Amino acid sequence: MSAKIEVIKNKILSENWFVLRNFTYDLTTKDGTTLRHRREVYDRGNGATILLYNREKNSIILTRQFRIATWVNGNENGMLIEACAGLLDNDSPEECIRKEAIEETGYAVGKVEKLYEMYMSPGGVTELIHFFAAEYDEGLRANAGGGVEDEDIDVIEIPFPQAWAMIKTGQIRDGKTVMLMQHALIEGWLSLT
Repeated sequence: MSAKIEVIKNKILSENWFVLRNFTYDLTTKDGTTLRHRREVYDRGNGATILLYNREKNSIILTRQFRIATWVNGNENGMLIEACAGLLDNDSPEECIRKEAIEETGYAVGKVEKLYEMYMSPGGVTELIHFFAAEYDEGLRANAGGGVEDEDIDVIEIPFPQAWAMIKTGQIRDGKTVMLMQHALIEGWLSLT
Protein backbone atom coordinates (compact mmCIF):
# COMPACT_ATOMS: atom_id res chain seq x y z
CA MET A 1 0.00 0.00 0.00
CA SER A 2 1.38 3.40 -0.92
CA ALA A 3 0.73 6.51 1.09
CA LYS A 4 -1.33 9.33 -0.39
CA ILE A 5 0.54 12.58 0.06
CA GLU A 6 -0.32 16.12 -0.92
CA VAL A 7 2.54 18.61 -0.56
CA ILE A 8 1.28 21.93 0.77
CA LYS A 9 4.66 23.68 1.12
CA ASN A 10 8.22 22.87 0.02
CA LYS A 11 10.47 25.68 1.22
CA ILE A 12 14.27 25.69 0.96
CA LEU A 13 15.74 26.73 4.32
CA SER A 14 19.41 26.38 3.41
CA GLU A 15 21.62 25.51 0.45
CA ASN A 16 24.85 26.22 2.30
CA TRP A 17 26.44 22.75 2.26
CA PHE A 18 23.59 20.50 1.14
CA VAL A 19 19.87 21.28 0.87
CA LEU A 20 17.62 21.63 3.90
CA ARG A 21 13.92 21.86 3.10
CA ASN A 22 10.82 22.46 5.18
CA PHE A 23 7.84 20.42 4.02
CA THR A 24 4.22 20.78 5.01
CA TYR A 25 2.12 17.93 3.64
CA ASP A 26 -1.15 16.14 4.14
CA LEU A 27 -0.87 12.38 4.61
CA THR A 28 -3.99 10.31 4.09
CA THR A 29 -3.89 7.24 6.34
CA LYS A 30 -5.21 3.79 5.47
CA ASP A 31 -8.52 4.55 7.22
CA GLY A 32 -8.98 7.74 5.16
CA THR A 33 -8.00 10.22 7.86
CA THR A 34 -5.89 13.16 6.68
CA LEU A 35 -2.99 14.21 8.90
CA ARG A 36 -1.02 17.43 8.38
CA HIS A 37 2.72 17.11 9.03
CA ARG A 38 5.51 19.67 9.08
CA ARG A 39 8.99 18.20 8.66
CA GLU A 40 12.49 19.32 7.78
CA VAL A 41 14.34 17.12 5.31
CA TYR A 42 18.08 17.24 4.76
CA ASP A 43 19.19 16.21 1.26
CA ARG A 44 22.90 15.45 1.28
CA GLY A 45 22.94 13.10 -1.70
CA ASN A 46 23.52 9.35 -1.64
CA GLY A 47 26.64 7.56 -0.49
CA ALA A 48 28.62 4.35 -0.47
CA THR A 49 30.62 2.51 2.18
CA ILE A 50 32.97 -0.46 2.12
CA LEU A 51 34.40 -2.90 4.61
CA LEU A 52 37.96 -3.88 3.72
CA TYR A 53 38.74 -7.23 5.33
CA ASN A 54 41.55 -9.77 5.31
CA ARG A 55 40.55 -13.38 6.04
CA GLU A 56 44.11 -14.61 6.61
CA LYS A 57 44.92 -11.91 9.17
CA ASN A 58 41.31 -11.82 10.49
CA SER A 59 41.49 -8.04 10.34
CA ILE A 60 39.73 -4.99 8.91
CA ILE A 61 40.76 -1.56 7.72
CA LEU A 62 38.86 1.34 9.30
CA THR A 63 39.36 5.09 9.36
CA ARG A 64 39.32 7.65 12.14
CA GLN A 65 38.35 11.25 11.50
CA PHE A 66 36.66 14.24 13.09
CA ARG A 67 32.86 14.31 12.66
CA ILE A 68 31.29 17.59 13.78
CA ALA A 69 27.80 16.12 14.25
CA THR A 70 29.13 13.59 16.78
CA TRP A 71 30.99 16.34 18.65
CA VAL A 72 27.81 18.44 18.82
CA ASN A 73 25.99 15.38 20.21
CA GLY A 74 28.39 14.62 23.06
CA ASN A 75 31.36 12.82 21.44
CA GLU A 76 33.98 14.66 23.48
CA ASN A 77 36.74 14.85 20.86
CA GLY A 78 34.52 14.38 17.79
CA MET A 79 36.67 11.55 16.43
CA LEU A 80 34.79 8.63 14.90
CA ILE A 81 36.12 5.22 13.87
CA GLU A 82 34.29 4.03 10.79
CA ALA A 83 34.40 2.10 7.54
CA CYS A 84 35.58 3.99 4.48
CA ALA A 85 32.69 5.94 2.92
CA GLY A 86 31.82 8.87 0.73
CA LEU A 87 29.14 10.66 -1.25
CA LEU A 88 28.41 9.47 -4.77
CA ASP A 89 28.48 12.93 -6.33
CA ASN A 90 28.25 12.04 -10.05
CA ASP A 91 29.82 8.57 -9.75
CA SER A 92 28.13 5.18 -9.69
CA PRO A 93 28.18 3.54 -6.24
CA GLU A 94 31.01 1.19 -7.26
CA GLU A 95 33.07 3.98 -8.86
CA CYS A 96 32.57 6.07 -5.75
CA ILE A 97 33.68 3.41 -3.30
CA ARG A 98 36.75 2.49 -5.33
CA LYS A 99 37.76 6.17 -5.39
CA GLU A 100 37.06 6.61 -1.67
CA ALA A 101 39.00 3.43 -0.77
CA ILE A 102 42.17 4.64 -2.43
CA GLU A 103 41.81 8.23 -1.16
CA GLU A 104 40.93 7.37 2.44
CA THR A 105 42.73 4.06 3.05
CA GLY A 106 45.36 3.89 0.30
CA TYR A 107 44.10 0.51 -0.93
CA ALA A 108 43.25 0.04 -4.63
CA VAL A 109 40.69 -2.70 -4.13
CA GLY A 110 40.15 -5.45 -6.67
CA LYS A 111 36.83 -7.29 -6.72
CA VAL A 112 34.13 -5.55 -4.68
CA GLU A 113 30.89 -7.19 -3.58
CA LYS A 114 27.70 -5.13 -3.40
CA LEU A 115 25.85 -6.18 -0.25
CA TYR A 116 22.74 -4.01 0.04
CA GLU A 117 21.36 -0.45 0.15
CA MET A 118 20.00 1.19 3.31
CA TYR A 119 18.45 4.45 4.45
CA MET A 120 20.37 5.30 7.60
CA SER A 121 18.25 8.10 9.09
CA PRO A 122 14.95 8.17 7.16
CA GLY A 123 13.16 10.39 9.65
CA GLY A 124 14.89 13.47 8.28
CA VAL A 125 17.75 12.62 5.89
CA THR A 126 17.27 11.51 2.28
CA GLU A 127 20.61 9.67 1.97
CA LEU A 128 20.61 6.09 0.69
CA ILE A 129 23.89 4.27 1.36
CA HIS A 130 25.23 1.50 -0.88
CA PHE A 131 27.14 -1.12 1.15
CA PHE A 132 30.15 -2.99 -0.27
CA ALA A 133 32.87 -5.33 0.96
CA ALA A 134 36.24 -6.28 -0.50
CA GLU A 135 39.27 -8.25 0.57
CA TYR A 136 42.54 -6.39 0.98
CA ASP A 137 46.19 -7.33 1.31
CA GLU A 138 49.43 -5.37 1.29
CA GLY A 139 49.81 -5.95 -2.45
CA LEU A 140 46.82 -3.65 -3.01
CA ARG A 141 48.39 -0.80 -1.03
CA ALA A 142 48.85 2.10 -3.50
CA ASN A 143 49.57 4.92 -1.04
CA ALA A 144 49.31 5.89 2.64
CA GLY A 145 45.68 7.05 2.39
CA GLY A 146 44.53 9.81 4.70
CA GLY A 147 42.06 11.56 2.43
CA VAL A 148 42.33 14.54 0.12
CA GLU A 149 42.47 18.33 0.49
CA ASP A 150 40.25 19.15 3.50
CA GLU A 151 40.37 15.66 5.07
CA ASP A 152 42.59 14.47 7.92
CA ILE A 153 41.99 10.72 8.13
CA ASP A 154 43.89 8.10 10.11
CA VAL A 155 43.98 4.62 8.57
CA ILE A 156 43.82 1.83 11.13
CA GLU A 157 44.17 -1.90 10.66
CA ILE A 158 42.42 -3.71 13.50
CA PRO A 159 42.20 -7.41 14.35
CA PHE A 160 38.52 -8.30 14.01
CA PRO A 161 38.06 -9.55 17.62
CA GLN A 162 39.49 -6.27 18.89
CA ALA A 163 37.22 -4.24 16.59
CA TRP A 164 34.22 -6.26 17.78
CA ALA A 165 35.15 -5.52 21.41
CA MET A 166 35.40 -1.82 20.48
CA ILE A 167 31.67 -1.85 19.64
CA LYS A 168 30.88 -2.99 23.18
CA THR A 169 33.15 -0.36 24.75
CA GLY A 170 31.71 2.42 22.60
CA GLN A 171 34.93 3.08 20.70
CA ILE A 172 33.14 2.10 17.47
CA ARG A 173 29.70 3.75 17.31
CA ASP A 174 29.11 4.22 13.61
CA GLY A 175 26.00 2.38 12.40
CA LYS A 176 27.20 1.53 8.90
CA THR A 177 30.45 0.14 10.28
CA VAL A 178 28.69 -2.07 12.82
CA MET A 179 26.34 -3.36 10.11
CA LEU A 180 29.28 -4.23 7.85
CA MET A 181 31.11 -5.97 10.69
CA GLN A 182 27.99 -7.98 11.54
CA HIS A 183 27.67 -8.98 7.89
CA ALA A 184 31.30 -10.18 7.81
CA LEU A 185 30.74 -12.24 10.95
CA ILE A 186 27.47 -13.77 9.69
CA GLU A 187 29.03 -14.66 6.33
CA GLY A 188 32.00 -16.28 8.07
CA TRP A 189 34.57 -14.03 6.41
CA LEU A 190 36.00 -13.13 9.81
CA SER A 191 35.81 -14.64 13.29
CA LEU A 192 35.85 -13.51 16.90
CA THR A 193 38.69 -15.87 17.80
